[in-house]
Formats: sequence, C-alpha cells, structure tokens
Amino acid sequence: MGRCLIVVDMLFDFIDPKGALFCGPTAAAIVPRVRALIDEFRSAGDAIVYLADSHDPDDAEFKRFGRHAVAGSPGARVIKALEPRVGDVVVAKRHFSGFYDTRLDEVIRGIAPAEAHLAGVCTSICVMETAGDLVDRGYPVVVHADAVADFDQEQHSCALKRMEKVLGVRLEPKGA
Repeated sequence: MGRCLIVVDMLFDFIDPKGALFCGPTAAAIVPRVRALIDEFRSAGDAIVYLADSHDPDDAEFKRFGRHAVAGSPGARVIKALEPRVGDVVVAKRHFSGFYDTRLDEVIRGIAPAEAHLAGVCTSICVMETAGDLVDRGYPVVVHADAVADFDQEQHSCALKRMEKVLGVRLEPKGA
C-alpha cells in the first residue's frame, strides 16, 4: 500500500494564458512543483491519477464558468509539461468532485493507497471537493499547498484552512 498522487485539472484551458478559463499566474506558477511531485511519485513507484474536466458541448456548468474543457478539445488536454505516461490513470470528470459520476472510486479502491495526495487547480473548487470525498471514504489526504492554485487568492487561503481544520487534511509543506 503506497501513496497515490491525484493531479487535478492541470489542463490547457486552466493553465495556459490562452486557455478558455485561465486560472491566472498562480496556476501557471505551480507547474514546476506539480512536475516535481509527479517525478517523485513515479520514481517511488506510487500511482499517478489525473483528473480531467471533460464537459459536454452544452454543459450546464458553462452558465456559471463559461465554456471550457469541452471533451475532445485541445483545452481539455493535460498540459504538455505534465502529460500522463503509460501506467498513469486518467479519469474524465464533468463535476467539481473527481468522484461524482466517474470511475475514480473504483480506481482509488484498486490502488488502496496509504495516503492520497492532491495537487492542481482550483483549490477552492475541484481540489477541495475531491479532498472531501476522499476523507469521506476514509483515506488520509495530503494537499500540497505549494502545488495548488485558484482564481481567487482569498478563496484559495480559505479552502486550505477549511481542508485542514474541517476535513482533517494534512497540508504540505507544514505551516502552509
């Protein structure tokens, strides 16, 4: 029972300034740290799971967030710097939590990690919702505070505090 790194929505539409729903410079700035985590986990033989927004062309979410990450579009692809490799798992999702109406529960149960680690975007939306569902399933969760980002810095900070204080998530580095 090793660890599992869940890389959340590190997609063109969120990370690239030309993306449809660019999360801002803080999102682009975490790419090297997320890359380092992927390399660390891969070297240790731990599982890497990518969560990837993949919406229908007429998804109701577009009323709130605008059109983004349409299934099969370039915007819905993991950015080149973090592309999955053979053996990594990619789970398409259409909602905030990676567990809602996806195969993530089955994937994580198959891995049976001692800890689930999270990195990616957006801290206050998909990262936090997925963390909550991991906690609800009994997994110890680590959020890499230096490898998550959000549109809104205030919401980012609130989400980190909520995950630590309410959900019992461990933040790394400590004191983040």
